[in-house]
Amino acid sequence: MSNFVAELLGTAVLLLLGNGVVANVVLPKTKGTASGWLVITLGWGAAVFVAVAIAAPISGAHINPAVTLALAVSGSFAWADVPSYWLAQMLGAMLGAKIVWLMYRQHFSLEEDKDTKLAAFCTAPALRSTMDNLFSEAVGTFVLALAVLAMAAPEAGLGALDALPVGLVVVAIGLSLGGTTGYAINPARDLGPRIMYALLPIKNKRDADWGYGWIPVVGPLAGAVAAALLYGALTG
Repeated sequence: MSNFVAELLGTAVLLLLGNGVVANVVLPKTKGTASGWLVITLGWGAAVFVAVAIAAPISGAHINPAVTLALAVSGSFAWADVPSYWLAQMLGAMLGAKIVWLMYRQHFSLEEDKDTKLAAFCTAPALRSTMDNLFSEAVGTFVLALAVLAMAAPEAGLGALDALPVGLVVVAIGLSLGGTTGYAINPARDLGPRIMYALLPIKNKRDADWGYGWIPVVGPLAGAVAAALLYGALTG
């Protein structure tokens, strides 16, 4: 299996399980309806665990453009390979989001609130403030990228044994820092599903909130660069 396919598959599984737990919690008449934030954060942490375990032996399991960028900035990953990893991650995120919609299509049809439907695909701030929201995404991703850099193998990324630790890092970020923006901390995780939301024939949907959609892309990338620069200064 190529690195491209491994990243695509890993990111698709990440979104299938991650957005799957959100859909299970926020949509009506599921088995998990209204089971709460703790279920979502644990579900996302478990999603990262499974995705890393699948992709790590082949591609290093970046499954996140911000992680790929942090590894490249730190000198642990070839810049020439960044575009193919980013493309694979975006396609995987879009695929995973589409499968979630197919699985929960009846429940999406029952949901009357347009914002809730969008929330099952991508993030939105609890309180809308451009600089505060951007800072929140940057800080959350800074923590993630710094942890990944500390755990990652020198040339590749995460190894299979790092699956559980990085999953726990994502749980910690969700529980502690996720209350402001929903902690995208991954440009593909937010942008891929947001694109699918705009394209899919979802009954009674709103716009995809593109005015906010750049924040979960730029914030994580900025946080990743900051983490890589600090890690380089500490280890160099």
